[in-house]
Amino acid sequence: MSVYRIEGGRRLEGRLTVRGAKNASLKLMAAALMAEGPTVLEAVPRITDIETMISVLQALGAQCHWLSDHVLEIDPRGLNRWEPPDRLVRRMRASVQVMGPLLAKMGRVRLTYPGGCSIGARPIDLHLEGLRALGAEVVDEGGYVEARMVQPRDAVIHLDYPSVGATENLICAAALGSGSVRILNAAQEPEVAELGRFLNRMGARVRGAGQGTVEVEGVRRLTGVRHAVIPDRIEAGTYLLAGAITRGQVEVGPVVPAHVEALVARLEAAGCQLAWAGGRGPRRREGSLALEGVEGNPVDWVILRAERRPRPLHVRTQPHPGFPTDLQPQLMAYLSLADGTSLVTETVHTARFNHVDELVRMGASIQVEGRTAVIRGVPGLTGTTVQADDLRAGAGLVLAGLAAEGTTVVEGIEHIRRGYEDLAGRLREAGAAIEEVELEEEPVPAGV
Repeated sequence: MSVYRIEGGRRLEGRLTVRGAKNASLKLMAAALMAEGPTVLEAVPRITDIETMISVLQALGAQCHWLSDHVLEIDPRGLNRWEPPDRLVRRMRASVQVMGPLLAKMGRVRLTYPGGCSIGARPIDLHLEGLRALGAEVVDEGGYVEARMVQPRDAVIHLDYPSVGATENLICAAALGSGSVRILNAAQEPEVAELGRFLNRMGARVRGAGQGTVEVEGVRRLTGVRHAVIPDRIEAGTYLLAGAITRGQVEVGPVVPAHVEALVARLEAAGCQLAWAGGRGPRRREGSLALEGVEGNPVDWVILRAERRPRPLHVRTQPHPGFPTDLQPQLMAYLSLADGTSLVTETVHTARFNHVDELVRMGASIQVEGRTAVIRGVPGLTGTTVQADDLRAGAGLVLAGLAAEGTTVVEGIEHIRRGYEDLAGRLREAGAAIEEVELEEEPVPAGV
C-alpha cells in the first residue's frame, strides 16, 4: 500500500509549476471523438484520470498515443463502438462526457451510471433532459442510460442548475448536425469556455461558452487540431494554499489570473501578500514582463508570501465565478490554523466534508452544522495517520500534514493521483519533507 509520509513544520519556498487542467483535458479528449482526423493536445497532465479516459477512448475504437511527456494524440478514425466498458465508466465520473460526442458522431450511446469520488449525489438528470430536448430518445433503467438521436431539432434548453458536465455534453451533442441550440443558465467555468474554444478551432460554431447563455449552430464536420490545454486552476490553488499554510513564499504558475480571482481575494483577506510576476494580474506593473497566453488567455505567475496565522474567513462555495468547491478541503485545512472562527458553507456537493474527521484527528476544532463547517482556529496541528476518501480531501490532508508538528501519514493516495501529477515530488522541490512510501499490509488474523 502506497502512502505519503510527511514531516511537517517546513516552510515552503520556491517555484511550483502548474500542469494543464485535468477537468479541461478530459472533456477535450472526449470531444476529439467528433473529429474526422487526429487531434494533438499539449500540456496534458500524466494522472490516472487521464489514463482512464485514454482507456475509454481506446475501448470505443479510437487510438491514443503519447507523443512526449505531456503531448497526447487522439485519432478517432477507428471509432466503431457506442458503449464504453462498465468497469471504466464506474471508475471515473468524467466518463459520462462521452455521451454528447458519441450521440453527435454515431447517433447513439449507452453507458452505465458513472462512478468517481464519494462527494455526494451527482445525478445526470440535466444531461438526459437536455438530450431529449435536442431530439434524442432516452431510456434510463436498470442502472444504464441509452440515447438515440431520433429527430434532431432546434431547441432552447434552460438548465435548472448551471451544471458543468451537462453544459459540456449538450454543447458537444449540438456541435454536429443542422440544428440551432441555445443553452440558458449554462455553467460559466473556465473549462466550459475552453471546450468552446477547442470546438471552434475544429470548425464548430459555438458562441458564449463560459457565459450564462451558449448558442450552438450545428456543422457537418469537424477537423482535428493541435491545441494547448489551459493551466489547472485547482492545482494552482492547491499550491498557493500549501505556501500559505506553511507560512512560506512560493511562486505558482503558469496560471490564468481570472481563473483564480476568487481564491486570491480570500488569501488576501486572510492576510497573505500576493503579487503577479508578469503584471498580468489585477495589479499590473509598468514595464512588466509580458508572458505568452494559452489560446488567448494571458498567463502569469503569482507570488504568495505568508508570515502569520490567517485571519478567519466566511466562505461559501459556488459555481464559477464563485469560490470553487474543489478548493474547499484545502482552504479548510488552512483555516483550521486561523486566529479566530471561520465558516465554510458547501453548496455544490452534498457530502464534501469527508475530510473533517481526519482534520479533527490532527487537532483541528471543526463542527459541521448541516452544510456549514464552523472552524475554530487552533495554534497548531499534530501529525498522525489519516485517510483520503476523495481527490480534493486528500490534497487538503496533505496540506495539513505540511503544517503539522511531527509525522503525518496519508493513506488512500490513489485518489490524489487522479488529479495531481507527482504531488510529492513537486512539493519537495519547494522544500517540503514528503515522500511516497510502500507499506506492507497487515495480515488479516485467521477466522476474521
